[in-house]
Amino acid sequence: MNIILFSRKQVNHRSEQLRTMLSTIERLGVDYSVNEELAATVEALLGIRIAPERIYTCRPTLSGDDVMVTYGGDGTLLEAVGLIAESSTPVVGINCGRLGYLTADNGEGIEQLLERIVRREVAFTERRMLRVTASDGVEHLALNEVAIHRHGATMISIDASVNDNSVATYHGDGLVVATPTGSTAYSLSAGGPVVDPMCRCLILSPLAPHNLTMRPVVMPDNSHITLRLNARGGEAFLSADNRTYTLQDGATIEIETAPNALILATPHNNTFYDTLREKMMWGVDKR
Repeated sequence: MNIILFSRKQVNHRSEQLRTMLSTIERLGVDYSVNEELAATVEALLGIRIAPERIYTCRPTLSGDDVMVTYGGDGTLLEAVGLIAESSTPVVGINCGRLGYLTADNGEGIEQLLERIVRREVAFTERRMLRVTASDGVEHLALNEVAIHRHGATMISIDASVNDNSVATYHGDGLVVATPTGSTAYSLSAGGPVVDPMCRCLILSPLAPHNLTMRPVVMPDNSHITLRLNARGGEAFLSADNRTYTLQDGATIEIETAPNALILATPHNNTFYDTLREKMMWGVDKR
């Protein structure tokens, strides 16, 4: 087994957790690699120098028996997904951020988690992703959502169609196309429904629509979505999870379910509903 470690420099790294992570991997005797930013952090905080052959710069080298372990929060995990999205490498998240909705451990059980990974006792589920193709030909992958949102104070309009059938023209701040996994992220804050990640569907959620009749729409995940931007001669933003790009007025983007699913560790082997209650305080009565 090869454990691929990934973190970002903006993460609030905790020295003892990093030390536990590295010492446990060494004790378990498995191969591992570390991204460049994390290697620099380990050397600065712990004085431990990672061997150059264990450091990867852009994308890790995959052996076919790999597990990616991310250290940070949901943003770190989402960034790591882009490094292995075309493979079947499973991802396990360790949270040292705030919510950590997608992560499998809160940082207090790192040693036990790594032991379970090596013993192959961690449960995984497949999470469908989105593939978005912009009119400039550039493709992006997203686990949570793809969104078009305004740049500046001017309202934008988005013509949305599904399988060449017109849905509506959305006037307002923008539009979110979310997966079931992303239903508890940006789409939720826009008033979208909470969806069990095992459902095979996509969600269209308008952002601050300038029309009281605009509501979220749920559709099958084999749908092909086309969005055309009217930014009144200006620009807008396209976001794919935590990556943002500029869109020019008149741009068209095509969205569909990606052929490859992400293999994600189930937090503490919990169900989706356990996570809703624990992380979102679902149904908690504060009276």
